[in-house]
Amino acid sequence: MIRLFVGLGNPGAEYEDTRHNAGFWWVDALAQELGVRLVPEARYQGIAARVNGKAADGGPVWLLEPMTYMNRSGVSVAGLARFFKIEPKQILVVHDELDLQPGQAKLKFGGSVAGHNGLKDIHGMLGTLDFWRLRLGIGHPGVKAEVVNYVLKRPSAEHREAIGKSIEQSLKAAPLLMAGQMDKALALVHAGPERPKPPRKEPAAAPRTPAGGEASPPAHGEGDDT
Repeated sequence: MIRLFVGLGNPGAEYEDTRHNAGFWWVDALAQELGVRLVPEARYQGIAARVNGKAADGGPVWLLEPMTYMNRSGVSVAGLARFFKIEPKQILVVHDELDLQPGQAKLKFGGSVAGHNGLKDIHGMLGTLDFWRLRLGIGHPGVKAEVVNYVLKRPSAEHREAIGKSIEQSLKAAPLLMAGQMDKALALVHAGPERPKPPRKEPAAAPRTPAGGEASPPAHGEGDDT
């Protein structure tokens, strides 16, 4: 079960709407759904919220957004996790993912950090890669040299909408994650949004015929342009 939901991003108004802050967007949406407000917690160098009685064992669940900047996220995550005795396997880190297209989301346990500085620091501070990740697709600029500039820019309106939809869909798995039903959560996240049903086809109308029998073609010259 997940007892700590972490969204990764950078603090400050200049970064608020950038691709690298997709993890913040997700945790903000979860806080709104749970009816809680993230408040500054100096001890954990982040903003956090506690939701009582939501974990499978009846204990509290924490929401956290590190305010340390991305490359020091582990300081905040490890600080809160150790104080409340939350195991790495009970942590879900939500972050932007270059290798997925906007609108896609993938849930996974463990694995490499794939060059993500936030994950890299969390790995270093926790001493293990055995924590859950929710990867929110932001797309790739196509050239490695442009990655840093790309993640620190705002997505297009079309991409922002697609990312929003992936957040909306993956949020549906939050109750399952808190309940420890990880297989069901995986299936729900990877199912993606439901496709709209095609419009229902109306049956073709029967051809109209004049009363008293079949329609006959017009005589030459009647209704004929020739």
